[in-house]
Amino acid sequence: MGAGHDHGGQAMRAGERHRSRLWWAAGLLAAFMLVEAVAAIMTGSLALLSDAGHMFTDVLGIAMALAAIHAAGRAATDSQRTFGLYRLEVLAALANAVLLTGVAIYVLIEAVQRFTDPQDVPAGSMLLVAAGGLVINLIAFALLRSGAQESLNVRGAYLEVVGDLLGSVGVIVAAGIIALTGWSYADPIVAVVVALMILPRTFALGRSAVRILVQAAPEHLDITVVRDRLAAVPGVCDVHDLHVWTLTSGMDVASAHLSLETDAELGKVLSSAREALHHDFHIDHATLQVEPVGAGGRECTPVGW
Repeated sequence: MGAGHDHGGQAMRAGERHRSRLWWAAGLLAAFMLVEAVAAIMTGSLALLSDAGHMFTDVLGIAMALAAIHAAGRAATDSQRTFGLYRLEVLAALANAVLLTGVAIYVLIEAVQRFTDPQDVPAGSMLLVAAGGLVINLIAFALLRSGAQESLNVRGAYLEVVGDLLGSVGVIVAAGIIALTGWSYADPIVAVVVALMILPRTFALGRSAVRILVQAAPEHLDITVVRDRLAAVPGVCDVHDLHVWTLTSGMDVASAHLSLETDAELGKVLSSAREALHHDFHIDHATLQVEPVGAGGRECTPVGW
């Protein structure tokens, strides 16, 4: 027997709620990316070039996020895809992490080459473009901040914007140093610093996506606590085959077998178990199988598997 199929607000994916903000962020970043790329070529600044490249991954990452949200929505009514295509959002987040890692590695390689062959960079133009990039990234940051708390997919785009925002700050610092001292090594040094700041966030994003894809239990949940809570439901004498995993951002699901006391009331047990999962662990989609092991005069003893 199953219970707990109370989708409620879960049917509305977290990423879907922030679709319009993703579109605005993508448009702003795409427009300025072209400006920054042209300026990087004209000035010869590695910091600007790396920031433009990173901004390109911002745009591409947000586009992938939007495509994943759209595909997941279209597949939601497909009877052959009983869970829709929610995992596409997670795959997009993982792809974003890979892209960010690639950009960081590219910047590091280019910076090493610049250390042996420094180039003169016009600090004024570099500073002007970097300031514009900072403004655009701050706007995108504000657009995506709330969604990053709910959706791993939006968080991927958000982290890319954060990294690019840091890149803009770094370029401004480098431009200031070059303008005041003429020290051209500031350009590759700042590029390296920004790349190294991006990598830890990228690894964290990739790790979160991989945990979902391998169906590991959510990090914020202690499975032992979940099992004990279900076992404490009146009428339940044992809990086994408990599984908790994340389908997509904001959607944790569970399944379990509940062994019942002889006199347990099925309806009350299922209702209480559902309420416990909802209120204590925010799990709104649970499939519970009940097993009246006390039937036929048998003793209620824990199942050993």
